[in-house]
Amino acid sequence: MNSFFKIALVTLVLAAFLAGMNSRFMQAEHVESLSQYGSRGREVEAIQRTLKEWGLFFGEVTGFYGTQTEAAVRRFQQYRGLPVTGIADAATLRLLNISIGRTPEATESNIHLLARIISAESRGEPYAGQVAVGAVILNRVLHPSFPDTLAGVIYQAGAFSAVWNGQFEQPVSQTSFAAARDALAGWDPTGGAIYFYNPRKTSNAFLHSRRIITTIGNHRFCS
Repeated sequence: MNSFFKIALVTLVLAAFLAGMNSRFMQAEHVESLSQYGSRGREVEAIQRTLKEWGLFFGEVTGFYGTQTEAAVRRFQQYRGLPVTGIADAATLRLLNISIGRTPEATESNIHLLARIISAESRGEPYAGQVAVGAVILNRVLHPSFPDTLAGVIYQAGAFSAVWNGQFEQPVSQTSFAAARDALAGWDPTGGAIYFYNPRKTSNAFLHSRRIITTIGNHRFCS
């Protein structure tokens, strides 16, 4: 075998080896992104809370994926006919009806959409109250009980009266654009609220039953 073919053969072997390593790395990276033993966060909290409602998880909702959570996931998977892995993969989350969104990027379209609902829902409110309305929208995107996109939360049926009473189509105030940018940058004056209401304008029993976190301007912000 001459030197040219030797070099070509070595090159092919090395390329195959690197491709295999890259494939294994990507697979490991994908598996690591799933909620499984050792994971923490909002998704784990949602898994624990939902499995507790199913009567399959008996521990505290801590947001840590320990042995009790893993065992509960295994029980659920067995009950629903899924591969029993103890890992909350996409199929398991889908049957648990859990969907966790990510904070939207501060693109011009997202800023404009968020500013429009802020302006419609908090016209005349103090600046912190406008940011707070934006924060509630974003908190819902991250919450398993709501749609996991900005548009999905805003246009969810019955969620915001301003979307169907005409206020959403009114000109957007300049302060609402600034408030949208601040909310998207992470400012949350509500401390994690997912509801808000003006007690003088609504008698909705569900809203009035929520735990109040803070009051800003005319709005109560609740969990």
